[in-house]
Formats: sequence, structure tokens, C-alpha cells
Amino acid sequence: MAYYRQVGQIPPKRHTQFRAEDGALYREELMGEEGFVGDSALLYHRHIPSAVLAATEWEPGDLSLTPNRPLIPRHLRLPDLFAASDSAAVDVVTGRRLVLGNDDVRISYVVAGAPSPLYRNAIGDECVYLESGSGTVETVFGVLPFRPGDHVVVPRATTHRWLPDAGEPVRAYVIEANSHITPPARYLSRFGQLLEQAPYCERDLHGPAEPLLRTGTEVEILVKHRGPRGVTGTRHVVPHHPFDVVGWDGCLYPYTFNIADFEPITGRIHQPPPAHQLFQGANFVICNFVPRKVDYHPLAIPVPYYHSNVDSDEVMFYCGGDYAARRGSGIAAGSVSLHPGGHSHGPQPGAVERSLGAEFFDELAVMVDTFRPLQLGEGGVAADDGDYAGSWSRAGS
Repeated sequence: MAYYRQVGQIPPKRHTQFRAEDGALYREELMGEEGFVGDSALLYHRHIPSAVLAATEWEPGDLSLTPNRPLIPRHLRLPDLFAASDSAAVDVVTGRRLVLGNDDVRISYVVAGAPSPLYRNAIGDECVYLESGSGTVETVFGVLPFRPGDHVVVPRATTHRWLPDAGEPVRAYVIEANSHITPPARYLSRFGQLLEQAPYCERDLHGPAEPLLRTGTEVEILVKHRGPRGVTGTRHVVPHHPFDVVGWDGCLYPYTFNIADFEPITGRIHQPPPAHQLFQGANFVICNFVPRKVDYHPLAIPVPYYHSNVDSDEVMFYCGGDYAARRGSGIAAGSVSLHPGGHSHGPQPGAVERSLGAEFFDELAVMVDTFRPLQLGEGGVAADDGDYAGSWSRAGS
């Protein structure tokens, strides 16, 4: 995030005395990236943010990975991972089931109706896509309301918690990076402004509007962090509630972006996946496929051509609409397709012919392309339909 924001009370000059009405000093905290040379924010706390009363181990679920062997494309039915009756007891943080992962990114899924504990991911940024459900994310920076279609981007080490609204459970597709998640460099000016050719602009990014102040003592925070054998966790008990920030400013903060605000880039012939890119992380990208006018050359073939992922694995999460290229393969809302590097993939049999003459595609999907091979998490193994690899060999429907 390179867009300056100011929320609440701050002093006129940074790194100077800033006092409450009773004369007590507020505690200034610099939250910054890349060793003081990246984006940062200055937060002003009522209490010392470093204080810890106790620390114990916390295991953040089953994060084991199974290689994709033999090498085949896979269809993962994510709705099969959660029974609707169980959602009231599940939260967005501890209820995640790992679907796919590698050394750069982990993709999880959760169906949740319960408030989450306070949580801090100290490994990397998170981008959480809300398939359905609404609520709020309370953060040390303030409150973020969320609704279906939102991507909620939470910077590394941001203390936060998820509060679903009553009624429909939250269905969340969680992309956890081992790096930062940012707009693609080609969308930005040399000073960080989104350019005219980008498919979204700063007005589409919504950060906290006011401080969030909570009281409480001996509060628990779950921290996910690196350990000697990969991802591990710690439970901290802190003397005061971490949501004690009276004001902050800077270019680092959580925000939401709704998929409905992504403006598709179209052309006379088929546009490749980079035209659909939303964000980037280290060794992976995130793309949005949205309802759009399709190719308008008189001889255009609107569905994708067959393509071989020479350098990447492709993961498509199908969120809604009718994904024309996958008809006849069992793909539906809530499905994930994994097309691994080394396997040429494209439309199912009959999809090319059916697409000829189409003027509009009503489809909604979030894609992650990784530049290192993905392995299956326990959720991915459990959700695999075991049949997808043969779908190109069957007659079209």
C-alpha cells in the first residue's frame, strides 16, 4: 500500500511528545516493512505495545503438505470440507483448513459463524476473499466492514479479529503469503499512484475510517510465526487490550477491495491472464475474472486457448456465474481447479464450439498463479473429487 492515510489524533511532528489530556505520554510505534525502507505507519498507543505477561506454544492446525503425485490436474470441492451445522462453532482464524501450499503461499478455506480470537500473522500478508457472508474485521488500525466479494488485505503482524454478522456464515478463501501483497508494479507510477490503465484505482480501496478503542486486561493474542520446522504459533498474554491506538498515519494499513470494482480489460481477441491481475506477492500473483464483454473479432474464440504452465501452477477458485471453459467437468461455485506446471490445460471438450459467437461471459473467479509447485494440504486431499484429470478425455456435454 503506497497511499497515505491519517486516522484519529496524531501530533503535528512525528517522533515528538504527544500527550493525553491527563498529561500521560502516548506510546509511538513505527510499524514498517523492509527494514525501515518500505511502507510504514506510525501508531500512537495508550499503553506500551511491547509488554507481554506470558507466552505459550500454540499449534495453528494441520499444515502438513502432500506432493501432487502423480502429477495431475485436480478438482477440489471446498464446500465438502464444512457441514453447515458446524459453522456456529467455527471461526475464520482457527477453523481454516489448508487446501494448497508451498514455500511462498498457503491457500485455506473456512466456513465460520463465530468470532475469532485476536490474531497476528507474523509470516506475511493475508488476502482473504469473502465468497459469502458479512461482518467486520476489528484491527489495531480500526474497523473494516466486509461484504460478499471483498478481498480483505491484512498486512503482516497486524493484530486483528474477525466478527461475522449473525445469520449467514462467512465463507472465506484465505491466501496467506510469506511476503507482502501489493498492486502489480506495472499498475503504479514511479511514486506509487495507480495509473490510468490499471483496472482499479485508489477510490476502490477502503481502509479504516476512525480509531477503535477497546479496554481489557490480560488479553490473549494468537501469533503465527516461523519456527525451526516451518510455520508454528505462540499464544501471548498482554497486560492491556491491543486496540488502544488513538490515531495513526502512513501508507501501511489493512483495506478492502470488492471484486465488483475490478474493471475488466477486454480486446478483439482473447486476453491472457495478466490482463486480470489484481495483486502480486513473492513468486505468486492474484487475479480476478469478472463478468465482462468478451472478444469481438468476427472470428474470435472467446474461451481460453490450451496452454501449458511452463513456469507456474494455476489455481482457480470459482465464486459464481457460469464458467464456460469448465462446463462438463463438475466445476461449480466453491470449486477449486489445480492445473500444475507440466500439464497443458484449457477448455473441456465442446466448450470451444459452444463459445463461438458469445458476446458476454457471466463468470466470477479468483485465480492464484504460483511460480513454485503447489502441494496438497489436508483440506485439499479431503476435497479432491478424484475424477477431474479424465474430464478432457470424455465427450463434451
